[in-house]
Amino acid sequence: MLSSLRRLGAFVAALAHPGLPAQDPPRFDAIVYGGTSAGVVAAVQLANDGHTVLLIEPTAHLGGMSVCGLGATDVGNKEVIGGLSREFYRALRKHYDDASAWRQETRAKFEGHGHRAGEDAAWTFEPHVAEAIFDRWAQTERVTVWRRERLDRAVGVGKEGGLTKQGDRITELRCVSGRRATARLFLDATYEGDLMAAAGVAYAVGREANAKYGETLNGVQTKNAVHHQFAVPVDAYVVPGQPDSGLLPGVRASPGEEGAGDVGVQAYCFRICATDVPANRRPWPEPEGYDERAYELLLRNFAAGDRQFPWHPVLMPNRKTDANNNKAVSTDWIGMNWRYPEADDAERAQIVADHLRYTQGLMWTLANHPRVPSEVREHFQAWGLARDEFQDHDNWPYQFYVREGRRMLGTMVMTERHCRGQLPVAESVGMGAYNMDSHNVQRHVDAQGKVRNEGDVQVRVAPYGIALGALVPQRGQCRNLLVPVALSASHIAYGSIRMEPVFMVLAQSAAIAGSLALRADLAVQDVTYAQLRPRLLAAGQVLEHRPAAEKGLAVASLAGHVQDDAQAEVEGAWLSSDAVMPFVGSGYRHDGNTGKDQLRARFVVGLPGGGDYAVQIAFTAHDNRASNVPVTVHALAGSDTVAVDQRRKPTIDGLWHEVGVYRFGADGRAVVEIGNAGTDGHVVIDAVRALRR
Repeated sequence: MLSSLRRLGAFVAALAHPGLPAQDPPRFDAIVYGGTSAGVVAAVQLANDGHTVLLIEPTAHLGGMSVCGLGATDVGNKEVIGGLSREFYRALRKHYDDASAWRQETRAKFEGHGHRAGEDAAWTFEPHVAEAIFDRWAQTERVTVWRRERLDRAVGVGKEGGLTKQGDRITELRCVSGRRATARLFLDATYEGDLMAAAGVAYAVGREANAKYGETLNGVQTKNAVHHQFAVPVDAYVVPGQPDSGLLPGVRASPGEEGAGDVGVQAYCFRICATDVPANRRPWPEPEGYDERAYELLLRNFAAGDRQFPWHPVLMPNRKTDANNNKAVSTDWIGMNWRYPEADDAERAQIVADHLRYTQGLMWTLANHPRVPSEVREHFQAWGLARDEFQDHDNWPYQFYVREGRRMLGTMVMTERHCRGQLPVAESVGMGAYNMDSHNVQRHVDAQGKVRNEGDVQVRVAPYGIALGALVPQRGQCRNLLVPVALSASHIAYGSIRMEPVFMVLAQSAAIAGSLALRADLAVQDVTYAQLRPRLLAAGQVLEHRPAAEKGLAVASLAGHVQDDAQAEVEGAWLSSDAVMPFVGSGYRHDGNTGKDQLRARFVVGLPGGGDYAVQIAFTAHDNRASNVPVTVHALAGSDTVAVDQRRKPTIDGLWHEVGVYRFGADGRAVVEIGNAGTDGHVVIDAVRALRR
């Protein structure tokens, strides 16, 4: 039997077909490039609207990451998922409502692990089940599908490459095999943004500086280096304690300037579908060319006393997992993917193969290496690859997780401020609700010669709209292209948007906009929101969030002028919670009693005019809270800092503590800052309000 690496090589080689004879290319109304979950949804919507559609997928399988192990649906708030995206998860629910779907466990036992029963959709699922749904959708809607066909990216626009353009219009697409097709409308549904780039559309790769869009969570983020971090110090040098011996592989000498932009890309990984059912379990294979030096950081971490299991195996039906990265050294191969977005096909194939070898070696090491603690080895020996998944790919996913590739610079750029609700979106075509979430980007050595991970950011948001302009190229660049996946967003905003159900929502909205453009022979930039919005609502899209019920107090129900913590500007890795009530909105944040003098929150409360206002802060009291939380109010008379005891229950409705009465100017805003410098316990931020006196 071929090893998985050889299988991967054979798979990549199979993508190139022998030259085909010249002939007139078939004509379609629309071509969707990329058979991801978004690509399938876009193609189905266009076909349902009566258009002829070609869907091109470089692999043999439709569905993207939704069929490649990402079965634990990240969404943040399920209420904002509508349209065909919701129908996909309802189809999964229908599948698991059939008793015959449960082969390795009962449905009741699975739901006993905490999966909610009674919902209209299933949000955790097996890869092959998702793929069957996508295949059925494409067949039912009579979408023409070309599998194992890739856009020819070898040469630029206007030459013998993958696209022909007339002015700012794409007219023809060519594949590496020589196969060609023409269309009046194109959609790029790839994670990488390959069609967009070939069309000459402007885009970004890497992290912007915070200053570019007025953000706080972009660029280099050493101050947020709390999650997925080394619990105990680990030496960074080949010979511990000897800088002259050089740094371990993958460790950089410097992370760069805090908040500065760079070309770093958040880490990729394989989402592992594992099982602990002996009859379906395949032991972790030792990869060809295994070299334990690639795992020296992991082994040193164990030697330093860390005994945590470095993965996050969320249970799927039938005793399977969607296993994701977790802890300091895990399935994310940090810093080894930076070239991938712009690499050619050969280099990309090598990067994928290297990541597969790393992941196989990691799992084999955890289960077998004598330097791994026995309890950790025993845990990983109880798990292995699921034999009934990815059967034509050596039981490994067909794709690895490209969390972020290119990002278009469209007619509008989504930023951190949109995600926080500080800049409302007027032309919503869908909603995001997941954390602003970036995985680590790099490893570096600190002043003590120890290794630190950098780049991980996890900040909660309330549901927010995603603008039509984020899917549309700038005028004059391409008039017949829409980009719902590699859309226009800053690095940190993309970290919230980049969820599979949201990609499907945006793909359907893009397809509806494209259908309007086709019927009226318009440039995509000329489709008006007044035309589009009724069509989106008729398709079941959720464009604004009106929560059916909130666990906390709704901002709109409170007296005065209120800003919730979800809209505050924060610095540092605040943690989300809803454990202690009452609170405002969907929860509150706290500092975890760590990172003292590193975490700050800035609330800017809008006022109807100048005058005297009582400034109050909301928090949940507890014995573990800090007794000396510094709260600074910036008013006309200057800045005033007051120490607030969060161990004592607030006296106003059990929620609000009055900091003082202050006079504010006619600019109509009250600025309140809360930090954790010198505090003696957990610091909580929930909400700030101003009441006119």
